[in-house]
Amino acid sequence: MMTTERYLLDTCALLYLAQDEPISQEVLEVLDLMPSRSDMVVISAFTAWEIGMLVAKKRVSLARPPVEWFRLACARFDVEVLRPSADVLVAASFLPQPLHGDPADRILIATAREHDLTIITRDRAILSYGALGHVKVLAC
Repeated sequence: MMTTERYLLDTCALLYLAQDEPISQEVLEVLDLMPSRSDMVVISAFTAWEIGMLVAKKRVSLARPPVEWFRLACARFDVEVLRPSADVLVAASFLPQPLHGDPADRILIATAREHDLTIITRDRAILSYGALGHVKVLAC
């Protein structure tokens, strides 16, 4: 069975996958069904910024510098990196309410909405936002 759904890895999902942390069975099945993830799974370039911020704040420790770690993780999981467009960045300012003010989450949500992607995440706020029908989500 081949899926036509496309997915956006949230920053936490990329970190969990890269560090071999437990991931939901549903996400593992989705990833295993894809012959080439580069067409079906993407990540926002904004995630590189978010990883850099987590390292700078000492909330995450990586074995390599953040940008190198990000590039290697993207290559390892065969994911395309999407650059945020002006349309996505502006749309992030006008998302349906209620939504908290985290700019990284807003940009990821706007990216998913613009490209008709399902966000793979553990972020409770994004999952709740998805439950309201504002964005497609898959809990990891």
